[in-house]
Amino acid sequence: MANDFFSVEELESTKFKDFDFDGKWEASFGKPEARGVWIIYGKSYNGKSSFMMQLAKYLTGFVKNKVLINSLEEGKTKSFQMNVDRSGIATVKDKVLFGNRVPMEKVFERLEKQRSPEIIMIDSLQYAKLNKKSFEELRERFRNKLWIFISQADKSGEPKGSLAEDIKFDADVKIKVVGFKAFPESRFGGGEEFIIDAERSANYYAKLQ
Repeated sequence: MANDFFSVEELESTKFKDFDFDGKWEASFGKPEARGVWIIYGKSYNGKSSFMMQLAKYLTGFVKNKVLINSLEEGKTKSFQMNVDRSGIATVKDKVLFGNRVPMEKVFERLEKQRSPEIIMIDSLQYAKLNKKSFEELRERFRNKLWIFISQADKSGEPKGSLAEDIKFDADVKIKVVGFKAFPESRFGGGEEFIIDAERSANYYAKLQ
């Protein structure tokens, strides 16, 4: 293929589309490329879902079409509704689309259409019925999309399962959520802790002292 190899000059002249994050978002995540793979992981009741909604709301400011959140774990439930209400994401409702436990193949069909979502959040990875091969196919098939996988964590606090471990290894942005704080590792800069919920975070860490 013509693009298999490139020179220093070709690389330096390449323009990449990125997210012009600012404020606390830039401090934590830098200015990420607007495609690729991210992973958000942590144990239950630590703020993953709240952070996902805050992030989704912020990302709507950088898309022409929509951010898709496929709720595979909760689906269209009262708890999901409560999380949506708390996030205030209704203020950008025209830029958000929810999936009610939609199988991944149907998600792929949606992404093949014109004006399809540019950012896809999968909550959670453990319900997506993907394996390493299908994940690689997904990434190649939709290489210009941003995929954000929300993952459960094992007892050690690391992503649960071999696929989640592989995705963490490959991800451009890795975000560990503990006690309503997000701890990012980003290839694009940043690195500062992100407070998801100040009151709940303060209560969580106070109990550890």
